[in-house]
Amino acid sequence: MAFAGLMGSNPIPGVIKKSDGMAKKTEKAVESKAEAASSEKEIKGIVRIAGKDIKGEMKLRRALMQVKGIGVTLSSALTKIISSELKIPKDVMIGELSDDQLDNLAEIIGNPFKHGIPERMLNRQRDIDTSQSIHLIGTDLIFRTKQDITNAKDMNTWKGYRHAYGQKVRGQRTRTTGRTGMTVGVLRKAMLAKAAAAKATGAAGTAATPAVEEKKPAEEKKKE
Repeated sequence: MAFAGLMGSNPIPGVIKKSDGMAKKTEKAVESKAEAASSEKEIKGIVRIAGKDIKGEMKLRRALMQVKGIGVTLSSALTKIISSELKIPKDVMIGELSDDQLDNLAEIIGNPFKHGIPERMLNRQRDIDTSQSIHLIGTDLIFRTKQDITNAKDMNTWKGYRHAYGQKVRGQRTRTTGRTGMTVGVLRKAMLAKAAAAKATGAAGTAATPAVEEKKPAEEKKKE
């Protein structure tokens, strides 16, 4: 009884501290799981930007690179501008953005020159039709590229001529690369191999015939 009284009056301090620490850890783990679950619920599965379906788990910079017409350098610059204008962190997931924020994001990437992107980073500088510097993305970029190729063909320029015949346009070599249609070099090698094999068999046949002819006179001599 005395021992029990001593233990009850003077508990071991180390045991109490450990139990308190474990309780705090479990509470933090539960809170972190709850926060993760709530954040997962808020993230959209698929986000559509400029006609491109993007996974909502992608970070902002990487998600912008999925859009046709936006490369590594431009995506980095746009991420900084979007982060400052929309008041969001740079490493935010694209699925966490609201509909209004996505609309503002689409407006920024559609008109980057108005939001501080330098002219040298645009893909349509001093356009021939409008004489303005713009940046095309998505289906607009695909359509304008096809239109430029058609105009080059109609004007019979050297680039248009190369496009019409399916050849390299920017001065690349064509001796070993850029083959289209039938691979002439491979067929030529096969034909040469067949010719060499036929020649070898023909030479073997001609070498065997004289031996037979030489035997015939010897047999005739024996008969005589």
